Amino acid sequence: LKNQLLADHGHNPLMKKVFDVYLCFLQKNQSETALKNVFIALRALIFKFPSTFYEGRADMCSALCYEILKYCNSKLSSIRTEASQLLYFLMRNNFDYTGKKSFVRTHLQVIISVSQLIADVVGIGGTRFQQSLSIINNCANNDRIIKHTTFPSDVKDLTKRIRTVLMATAQMKEHENDPEMLVDLQYSLAKSYASTPELRKTWLDSMARIHVKNGDLSEAAMCYVHVAALVAEYLTRKGMI
Repeated sequence: LKNQLLADHGHNPLMKKVFDVYLCFLQKNQSETALKNVFIALRALIFKFPSTFYEGRADMCSALCYEILKYCNSKLSSIRTEASQLLYFLMRNNFDYTGKKSFVRTHLQVIISVSQLIADVVGIGGTRFQQSLSIINNCANNDRIIKHTTFPSDVKDLTKRIRTVLMATAQMKEHENDPEMLVDLQYSLAKSYASTPELRKTWLDSMARIHVKNGDLSEAAMCYVHVAALVAEYLTRKGMI
């Protein structure tokens, strides 16, 4: 069924069903042995059907990054290592797919997923997660085949950006009882991603949720108007409207 699975760069009903099965294994509690086999199976899927993750819509790449990053915060060191290496494989495969030019797709989806995980997962960004970032960096530095390309420095830049987001989030945690300061920090983070519409939207959505929680509905509405303008501008540039 390879031809059917590859139709429309892998964005077809059959591939969606296959991918959902893989995703289900990551979303449900599994034994350590089962998880290791799921990670191996995912490597095979990424290797055989790269266009599914690196071409067209980003939804499958996004969902996979999100689930893998959750395991980068696992209490089991062996699972953290396996998850970190799988995420590195996703990034490295993306780099190879573009003819060793960049891994922009995975880079962006990792940052977006980290931003979402901060709100969804307790303790993300702690020592365990930091260790996983170090493993990813080490993988890039020790990969001899791409040693003389931009890849190792790009990976370092990605992990640095993740740490910046985590530091900003820690500051937000300190000021969680000060709504105005909290929103100011959110705004600064959103502003820092002015050149990346998807990330700017992620943080504006987060700001809106804080405003709604505090009963500041006018401010929340302004955030959503800004998001709508951002989406409209993006679609106009793409010639879609």
